[in-house]
Amino acid sequence: MAANGKQPRDISAWLALPPLAWLSLFLGFALLIVAGVSLTDPRIGIPPFQPLLQTDATGAMILNADLERYVRIFTDSFYVASLLSSLRIALTATVVCLMLGYPLAYAISMAGPRMQLVLVLLVTVPFWTSFLIRIYAWSALLNNNGLVNQVLLSFGLIDQPVQMLYTEGAVIMGIVYGYLPFLVLPIYTVLHRLDPALVEAARDLGAGPWRAFMRVTVPVSLPGVVTGCLLVAVPALGEFVVPELLGGSSTLMFGRVLWDETFHNRDWPMAAAMTVMLIVLVVFATRPLRRIAYQRGEVA
Repeated sequence: MAANGKQPRDISAWLALPPLAWLSLFLGFALLIVAGVSLTDPRIGIPPFQPLLQTDATGAMILNADLERYVRIFTDSFYVASLLSSLRIALTATVVCLMLGYPLAYAISMAGPRMQLVLVLLVTVPFWTSFLIRIYAWSALLNNNGLVNQVLLSFGLIDQPVQMLYTEGAVIMGIVYGYLPFLVLPIYTVLHRLDPALVEAARDLGAGPWRAFMRVTVPVSLPGVVTGCLLVAVPALGEFVVPELLGGSSTLMFGRVLWDETFHNRDWPMAAAMTVMLIVLVVFATRPLRRIAYQRGEVA
């Protein structure tokens, strides 16, 4: 409290104004443009779509809005299949990341202070190299003449090279490798702040190590788990680089279809409609999950 008896002025709202203005200008305004393009009709030219507002023969402004692209996304089997395939691959990669990342984050949080710094550094080391280069490296490892097949052949485990590259498994592996640190770090941050007295109290009350872990540690870590899963699932849902380099033409994902609509078919309205639909799907699907997780974390 201030010397004159008044509460000090809360400046958090003022500090939030610059980033909010930045996001509103360069993200919100851009999304409005994309939403407007999604309602137009494609055409040959630059830009390859009809203006949203046009003039008729009398010079009056008319709105040229068309929802046909949104209807096609949910009725055309090709777009439905690409969306379902992306959901399946993103969900599988997220589950694998959680199975690998939670034990790793827990082990880091239980290590000593100096060892924690070393382990966190090792988790973030891949970020020092370009994501594209790292995925190219995986394509070199997984091809028929790559290191993985050569090692398996040298040990006599296989008689001929196994097709690993250009498969859905390679795509999942690439996503897990690329986004695993995004799941480890939020969980580690939450577990690092966990008061050890809570676990000790559970043990004093008769809970075993596993029961104390499930009833205390896991609920408290739920906000970090949800944040990490979202940081993996959301970009994986629209991933383009990994399926393009590791999946080939056999792997159908929403991001690749969006790329083809933009640069090959030159159908910007369809690409814009896919973008808007994906954003709406992610926002409405993740908000309830985050609310439930944070409420359970606060109760725990």
